[in-house]
Amino acid sequence: MRPEPGASGPTSGVVAPEPPADPAEDPRIDPQGVVEALRMGGETVALAESLTGGLLTGRLVDVAGASDVVRGGIVAYATDLKASLLGVDADLLARAGPVDAGVAEQMATGVRDRLGATYGLATTGVAGPGPADGAEAGTVFLGIATPSATESVALRLDGDRSQVRALAVESALELLMRHLIDD
Repeated sequence: MRPEPGASGPTSGVVAPEPPADPAEDPRIDPQGVVEALRMGGETVALAESLTGGLLTGRLVDVAGASDVVRGGIVAYATDLKASLLGVDADLLARAGPVDAGVAEQMATGVRDRLGATYGLATTGVAGPGPADGAEAGTVFLGIATPSATESVALRLDGDRSQVRALAVESALELLMRHLIDD
């Protein structure tokens, strides 16, 4: 099930399907389709990753010709790097922690601005195996910054650490593709 973000903030959803053993071979999201949609629109994307640790960027750059549309990615795994590299408000990080809808939105905006892309896409959350930063394993926030708006999506994903990370990547690609189609 794909979560639908609300007009005024994050929403929750549960992604139920089990990912394949090798997330790079996941047939449910076609990264080539995302790259082609960006190319056809003359648009680019920049990625800010925390819990996915580069997997999202990797999925896109596995596609031949991705260099035409992928500006780059920043893995800001440590909380302080979210502020120093992506411009996330330090007070927000101190107050809410790194696993937060507003943090995901600011990560997306920061990477979009810093890397000069049409779209900024961000992932933050807890992959597990246990809770961290006051959030349960499987708690994920995606952020997207488009030319006209910024939004976040809250997810509660089931599975082990690798499954949560793979489902977060899939969900982020779905979010981007939805905006590429709807914007």
